[in-house]
Order: sequence, then structure tokens, then C-alpha cells
Amino acid sequence: MNCLRRCWAEIDLSAIKYNIEQYRTCLKGGTELLCVVKANCYGHSDKIVVPYLERLGIKWFAVSNLIEAEHLRALGVDGEIIILGYTPEENADDLIRYNIIQACTEYTYAQKLNESASAGRVRLHIAIDTGMTRIGLHGDAKTDADDIQKIMALGNVSVEGMFTHYAVADCADEDSIAYTKAQTEKILAVDEELKGRGVSLKCVHFLNSAGGVYHTNEKSALARLGIILYGLYPDPSNPLPFEPKPVMQLKAVVSQVKYIEAGTDVSYGRTFTADKRIKLATVTAGYADGFPRALSNKGEVIIKGTRCKIVGRICMDQFMCDVSALDDVQAGDVATLFGREITADDIAGLTGTIGYEIVCGIAERVPRICK
Repeated sequence: MNCLRRCWAEIDLSAIKYNIEQYRTCLKGGTELLCVVKANCYGHSDKIVVPYLERLGIKWFAVSNLIEAEHLRALGVDGEIIILGYTPEENADDLIRYNIIQACTEYTYAQKLNESASAGRVRLHIAIDTGMTRIGLHGDAKTDADDIQKIMALGNVSVEGMFTHYAVADCADEDSIAYTKAQTEKILAVDEELKGRGVSLKCVHFLNSAGGVYHTNEKSALARLGIILYGLYPDPSNPLPFEPKPVMQLKAVVSQVKYIEAGTDVSYGRTFTADKRIKLATVTAGYADGFPRALSNKGEVIIKGTRCKIVGRICMDQFMCDVSALDDVQAGDVATLFGREITADDIAGLTGTIGYEIVCGIAERVPRICK
């Protein structure tokens, strides 16, 4: 292993392939995959994941910002890259130089890009706010079509598509299903309005990870595959038609093993006191590595196939766990903090967040190792 054997994340590329293959069985018609690789591939390492996705034939990638887009080009990506977030208008020529598609939120933003562009035409996908209330045109179908045609009339931009984002596609209750259906109907109404005016956009897309499973629709040219790509659930309470395989396993090592007597306090704040003699192991990871402090006194890790309870508060770089059930544990043994048996979704459930935040929060100092 070519890394400091302290705390590291193993990235299983075979799990990515499996998740893609299973997800594709849910799609209809000619819907293509757009893999969402923003935030360093949700913390999984774009240097490892993106070249592999290209080898699997992925042609579309989504990022958050221009820096991420430029980084993909530096990695050699020659497929389509769309920025889902904001790019300042003064960087319009960078969008052109790197051949990046920019999400366009409104006419005034398109105007600014148009005025700043001098090296060609900025490629745009128009965002339609159908109910997420985050970005995009937010009128009725006629008004949105009017704005899109106004944007198309600008000389230094090129409108190639439009998209929207679902708010509750991962929810199974009747109200959420109806809400998602209404979102789909709204963007398709804009598309129909444009077609009635003789305008046909090359790429209209609205499916996200959950949408492609629960609300698949052949009219969406792309399905933006995000969290499921990395083996986690959009909502763990809502089952998928297949069980995704987690791509990341976070691991660390035991640095010390010792016995402590009944009445001994453990870690900051003395929040744990041993009620009997126990065997205690110190593990070389902490909240500075992205392992949540909120797991103090309630999380578990796996050592030698056995679940071991975290005791005391998790420190910045280390934490302790009860390994009394293990006869042969010693310094240097590997502890799995999360992965397949204890998933990032499980940790999210214990800490009041979502699996996305757990994997995205793994610190930069933690090496990512291709398994």
C-alpha cells in the first residue's frame, strides 16, 4: 500500500461498474448516463474514479464549478462536462476555452456571459425551476419559453439544452410522487411550447439518481447518476430494485491496546467510565479525517470481523473502542470504520445527517487508494 498506513479510504472500482450496470436496467429508451463527479467524486477521488468511468464508456460528467471542470480536462477528459453551479461572467472565455457547458439560471445571467465572452460562444443548458426553488427560470411554460428564445438570440451563447432537478424523487409517499410528476410535466410543457414555436433543444434532461429509479422517463435525454453511483441510497428508508455496493471503505489501524479497570474515565469530558475491566484499543482516525465526532459513545467499528463499540469522545486524530471480545487484537490491526457491513448510510442515521455528507466529508489528508 503506497500510503501512510494510518487512515485511508479504499475505492472499489468493481463496485462502480456494478452500480452502473444495475442502474442502467432501470432506465427507459435512449436515456444516457451523466455521472455526477462534483466534490471530488463525492469524496471518492476524481483522479481514481473519472478515468475509470471513461473506460466504461461514460461520455457525460457533471461538476459544481469551473475549477472542478478544468481539473477534469487536466485529467484528460474529452467528454461533455456540465457545470451545475455558478460561474462568474468574467470567466466566460474559460468556459469556451475548456469547452464546458454552463447551467444558465436566468436571462440576465445569460446577458452577462454574452457580454463577457470574446473567444467564441458559451454553451448553455437552461435551468428550469419546477419546484426545487433553487435555480432556474420559474414562470409558466410560455414565459419560460419566451426567456429561452431571448437567450438564444444573444450572439455569444449557444443554448443546447435545458434541465431541472427533482426535490423529492427519493420519497415514496403519494404527495411526493405527485410533486415529482408535476415537476416532470412542467419541464416537458416548456419543451412542448418551444417545439410549437419551431425550437427543438438537443438535450432535455430531468432525472437524478432517484428519478432514474422511481420515475424513469424516456423523454429525459440524460439521467444524472450521483449518490447511487457511489453505492449509497438517495433515501435509505426507500428501497431500490437492487442493492448498491458501497464504493468507499474507510480504514485505520490500531495503535495501542491496553486494559483499563472499572472506574476509569476515557477521553475528553470523561463521558465514558468503565463499569468493569475492559480491553481498550486506540484507533488512528478522528474528526479531522472526517470521522464524525457525533459517533462518540454510540458508533461501532469492525476489527477482525467483530463489531467494537466506540467509547469516549472521538478526538481530532484518534478514538478508542472496546475490544474486550477479541483475544488477539494488537497494534497494527486494521479497523474498518465504514464500508459494506457498516455503511456511510448507517453512520448518517446515527449522526442525524445523510450518507452524502459522510463520504463528502472525508478529509483531503486521507489517502484514497484504488482497490
